[in-house]
Amino acid sequence: MAGNINLHAANKAKKDEFYTQLVDIENELKHYKAHFKGKTVLCNCDDPRVSNFFHYFSYNFEQLGLKKLITTCYKNQNRDLFSQNDSERAIWLEYFGDRNGNRVPDPEEIGIHYFNGDGDFRSKECIELLKEADIVVTNPPFSLFREYMAQLMKYEKKFVIVGHQNAIGYREIFPLIRDNKVWLGYGFKGGAGHFFSKYEDVATAGDHREGMIRVSGVNWFTNLEIKKRHEDLILYKAYNPKEYPKFENYDAINVDKTADIPMDYNGVMGVPITFMDKYNPEQFEIIGLGIATLGLECGVQPYKPEHKKYRKEIQKRGTVDGDLYMNDRRRSYRTLFSNPHPPSPNRAPS
Repeated sequence: MAGNINLHAANKAKKDEFYTQLVDIENELKHYKAHFKGKTVLCNCDDPRVSNFFHYFSYNFEQLGLKKLITTCYKNQNRDLFSQNDSERAIWLEYFGDRNGNRVPDPEEIGIHYFNGDGDFRSKECIELLKEADIVVTNPPFSLFREYMAQLMKYEKKFVIVGHQNAIGYREIFPLIRDNKVWLGYGFKGGAGHFFSKYEDVATAGDHREGMIRVSGVNWFTNLEIKKRHEDLILYKAYNPKEYPKFENYDAINVDKTADIPMDYNGVMGVPITFMDKYNPEQFEIIGLGIATLGLECGVQPYKPEHKKYRKEIQKRGTVDGDLYMNDRRRSYRTLFSNPHPPSPNRAPS
């Protein structure tokens, strides 16, 4: 919980200036190189003068075989962290490569264009550039993640974008994951990212870095095929009723850790939302998310009258009917899924 303080505070204040490190971009995008050949890439939340996404794609333009790179940024983007040359105007840039070798091209030399509007990704000018793109890669504003994803879906774009794992539980996002339209990428080391930011780092974790803010639970969301998505999770535990009790308001067993998923149970199971990082649609079937309205939609029963007091207490944390519970203990953010083809106990996992 403490690791999410930075994100919660930023969302409440609509503070979205988290600048992604180059090393994190490189570590993720190395798995997608085959997808970029001959494609136009759009980074539509990125000032090319400071963005590491622009740095990565411009530096590797020829190696990736890109057709074109487009970057855009909002006019109010604060550049105090990186430069004294602040701009009040929204800009965009298109780059076609120049055989630059080992030199990162200078945006000013390439030629910066100015928007008539504010450069918001939802603006008409930015949408026209979005229509040109084959793949969108960026770190969009966390507070606008629902709208950002909806736009990508509307225009049927391929993408690799940074988001928080809490977004998995959004009413607008989870159905996309359940229906295999969106999935998680390879992720950040340790499930936490360090971003250049002007905000104070108040996270309690010990790995602070000067001039950066630590956000736990960040991940990459994509709809590009990657090897990880088709790797089986090796299961080794056998089911027994004592270790895997059932929920009181849904016919499913509780599994506290992804690593403890029983290999020989083909009924419905509820696991922490972190299971999505290991999800293979060829191995498992997602049924729903057992929390709030999403829980009700997949058949989770409302709280019983005798649990009214308990329900009132947990509502203070923003939950409603549809949460899974057992023995007066809530199991928040449980992904409900099944293993339709469990291996025989006598057969070693493939």
